[in-house]
Amino acid sequence: MRVSPTTLNQQYHLVPVGDGNNHNFKEAILNYDDLCYKRSCLSQVIIRLDFLDTQYIAEAAKAVDAKMVYISTDYVFDGQGERPWEPDDKCYAPLNVYGQSKLDGELAVANTLEKFFIVRIAWVFGLNGKNFIKTMINVGKTLDTVRVVNDQIGTPTYTLDLARLLVDMVETEKYGYYHVTNEGGYISWYDFCCEFYKQYGLNITVIPVTTAEYGLSKASRPFNSKLEKKKLVENGFKPLPDWRDAVARYLKEAKL
Repeated sequence: MRVSPTTLNQQYHLVPVGDGNNHNFKEAILNYDDLCYKRSCLSQVIIRLDFLDTQYIAEAAKAVDAKMVYISTDYVFDGQGERPWEPDDKCYAPLNVYGQSKLDGELAVANTLEKFFIVRIAWVFGLNGKNFIKTMINVGKTLDTVRVVNDQIGTPTYTLDLARLLVDMVETEKYGYYHVTNEGGYISWYDFCCEFYKQYGLNITVIPVTTAEYGLSKASRPFNSKLEKKKLVENGFKPLPDWRDAVARYLKEAKL
């Protein structure tokens, strides 16, 4: 049974986002895994809603013999260890409600279709919506010192670069699971923050801390967000540009 946004809002007192005529309740919930953690009574509704929506789309694609792209996340894994996650790894162990909802979506697609691209990304930033760069630059304009975790490792993904790759991908029949982030090696959130502060020209002290020392988030987050991307090249796709270059282009476009 479908659960309407109106019903969710009435039962769980959700705060809508967007303008008054187009509240995107699902985005408001799924993009904030802390919210999912705190509202455990709502968690199963979120998971079910995400699964059903994806299942319906997959069934519609199958009915007309269409290809489907599903964007997923490294959160379908447990975020532990040192080894980069391979696209075809099946050692699923979602850390939180968000990860479980995305895994259920992946399985809905893979179990329904043959013509699918499941693309896992991490550390996303782009012109629309909130992201780490935008948040930290706004914070950096008001403080002299910030603390950023240095024991969560991954690589950023710029949505503009991702979109260009997805267009190339859907024009092929090289279906399956892929991992996509920008190139440039694995870094910490601390490394990422230092770089975009430097490019932006903010003179601020950035203190590296462990996740335990930071201590604010109640939702579990992965220490290991390393995504192995060699399958892209093996299938003839062009890797995304270096993340530092992506940051420079983003800052120019975003005009923060």
